[in-house]
Amino acid sequence: MTVPEASVAVELERLRGTVATGFAEVKGSLAVLVERSTRTERDVAQLREDTEKDLDELRADVEALKKGRWPLPTIAALAGAVGAGSGLFALLGR
Repeated sequence: MTVPEASVAVELERLRGTVATGFAEVKGSLAVLVERSTRTERDVAQLREDTEKDLDELRADVEALKKGRWPLPTIAALAGAVGAGSGLFALLGR
């Protein structure tokens, strides 16, 4: 082996070490990104579940309010009939 070949071999070994270190750093960064992505997906799924539960409760509350409301058209018809009846009674009672 001559001197230039030895220096080329040393430089190639140094370059290999630099490349291996760079790949290790990239691999570590990707692992962190994958973990964050997984955590975000879990958080979104939990948020979706909580939101659906809250919406179901809200829908149940709305249905309960609909069942408890007064039947306004029926009350209006009844009030009209009572008014007409009292008016007729007053007219005929004289």
